[in-house]
Amino acid sequence: MNTPNKLTIARVIMIPFFVAFLMYDIVGSAGKWVALAIFIIASLTDTLDGYLARKYHLVTNFGKFMDPLADKLLVCSALICFTATGQLAAWITIIIIAREFIISGFRLIAADNGIVIAASYWGKFKTVSQMILIILMIMDLPYRAFQMLIQIFVVIAVVLTVVSLVDYIRKNKSVLSMQD
Repeated sequence: MNTPNKLTIARVIMIPFFVAFLMYDIVGSAGKWVALAIFIIASLTDTLDGYLARKYHLVTNFGKFMDPLADKLLVCSALICFTATGQLAAWITIIIIAREFIISGFRLIAADNGIVIAASYWGKFKTVSQMILIILMIMDLPYRAFQMLIQIFVVIAVVLTVVSLVDYIRKNKSVLSMQD
């Protein structure tokens, strides 16, 4: 197993630890900071594994499948936790998770027809905005300006989620016609 794939697996393994420190009083008030560190490290492994895979030509079918799945698991786990604690409205989490299911479905149909749907810039912007939002929400500093910043990133993340979905559908609508 190559290094990028090991980083992807490490990201998946970090998720339960991230959730545990975020949701449960394991180390008192330091828990959210441990969760923040885990989330940032996990997010950075996403960047690093992609960079290494492309630079050293280590792209594998396992990586093509697991890397985006690991990202979805990390982000969706965080959003579900925030919804469970009342920090984030359920409809926001539903929109973001629904988009991920729809895009995954598109990719499965495309793959079944020998087509690879590459990540778009809108999708990358969406991921970055969601990760920034999650970092801000974990920090949850009690300042009015900080809370406003969180709300701004909620809007940015939702808008980019919808825009990236529309962009994927528009660019890949022919994939749907293959199933008729």
